Amino acid sequence: MTDASAPRIHLGPVEDPHVADGIRRAGGVLVPLAEAEGVVWVQGPETFPSALPDSVRWVQLPFAGIEPWFDAGVIDDKRVWTSAAGAYAGNVAEHTMMLLLAGVRSLPEQLAAQSWRKEEFDPRVGTLQGSTVAIIGCGGIGRALIPYLVASKVKVIAITRSGTPVEGASETLSADRTGEIWSKADHFVIAAPSTSATRHLVGKAELDQMSESSWIVNIARGTLVDTDALVDALEAGSIGGAALDVTDPEPLPDGHRLWKLPNAIITPHVANPATTLTRVLADHVAANVARFAAGDDLTAVIDPSAGY
Repeated sequence: MTDASAPRIHLGPVEDPHVADGIRRAGGVLVPLAEAEGVVWVQGPETFPSALPDSVRWVQLPFAGIEPWFDAGVIDDKRVWTSAAGAYAGNVAEHTMMLLLAGVRSLPEQLAAQSWRKEEFDPRVGTLQGSTVAIIGCGGIGRALIPYLVASKVKVIAITRSGTPVEGASETLSADRTGEIWSKADHFVIAAPSTSATRHLVGKAELDQMSESSWIVNIARGTLVDTDALVDALEAGSIGGAALDVTDPEPLPDGHRLWKLPNAIITPHVANPATTLTRVLADHVAANVARFAAGDDLTAVIDPSAGY
């Protein structure tokens, strides 16, 4: 017999087994949309229902980046909406550390080599140890990345909207002080949300302040970096390089200048591997179903006024 007090959750548009299990182990009951008080969606906005029953009080979206949902006009003010912000932080942090190390150690050039080369001094090959890394938008991903960096004896500067101290960071600055870090840090991780305020957060003025050995890693959204300005800096050698899991435009077209640069690393938006996506999402969903059932505040609530 089903517990009448169990939260009634609709899982759509397909019943992913990992997420379904997460809902059930949190005490939820899977029901048709017409009977639901909560909706968990595992695909994009293009498959989302055009209207939801009035009984739906909460909707869980499957991704951390939710701008396509705003663009599609899906998110309303009739119910609580939550994203998957923080759910994939461990996966993305691991990928971020790989990209940063690959850049600083000039790994792409080493992998492309077909003969033994060992110069007495190559300024393009460095180390993270003793460096300063700024994480712009130090949310769940940034917090998951910090232990990797600290283990490599890196000083971390965290940039958050409020400037509230972030555990493990040597220094935390509020978003309105972002301009201070471009000449202060050695390397930069871009992990901020994509909003009108963060478009081209990194442009020519910011790139001009960086050192010739600075690497930029972007695992947020391509629009946070001015691609033309970045390519100009990479071609001129005024910065060390860029490692991008996201690009603008995306997908990055064949023949784009970025593909030809030895100091650019491109991965095709795979920092969060599809092979583990719903398994990781299931834990996030389970936690929110349990909170929903208990009447507690949900995790990763979307703020429509902020755009994320």
